[in-house]
Amino acid sequence: MAPVDQLKDAKVIFVLGGPGSGKGTQCERIVAKYGLAHLSSGDLLRAEVASGSERGNRLKAIMESGELVSLDIVLELIRDAMLARGAAGAKGFLIDGYPRELEQGVRFESELVPCKAVLFFDVSEEVMQQRLLKRGETSGRVDDNEATIRKRFQTFQQLTKPVIEHYKGQGKVIQVDASGSVDEVFGQVQKQLDALKL
Repeated sequence: MAPVDQLKDAKVIFVLGGPGSGKGTQCERIVAKYGLAHLSSGDLLRAEVASGSERGNRLKAIMESGELVSLDIVLELIRDAMLARGAAGAKGFLIDGYPRELEQGVRFESELVPCKAVLFFDVSEEVMQQRLLKRGETSGRVDDNEATIRKRFQTFQQLTKPVIEHYKGQGKVIQVDASGSVDEVFGQVQKQLDALKL
């Protein structure tokens, strides 16, 4: 995939944290305050699954087993969504739950645009599990059950922690203690984003 000229000046913030760390909730608040476009790799994948397309059916089987979808498919979905939102006037993007592994970040930055920062929501597995099981009571999501949650925690530890270390080495990680209330966490986020002068 060749670099995309329309995206070369886009401001991109990767949003990382374990399953249930509050990424989606905080992203809604950030979008409301800062006007960035929110792209969730998970939402893009779920929308593709819901479309009932052949690709969607393949993705459904992968997601139900708790495995990760291929780099190429996720990068294509994100690129297409960024181009659509960029054409609609978005100047910046919050990319939620991505990159999940180091190669995704490296390829995103070489093929699309370098990220400006990585917002990392740090919270214990105990808190995340409580949140996910509570969400599972009403979400209807196939991955909000105890066995899949444990597998998602393992995947996060093995694959995503090295991503955070990589970006820490570049001085791009904004680490937020996400164990507090939604308002407390957003207070920390605002301080950090205001300092970035988006």
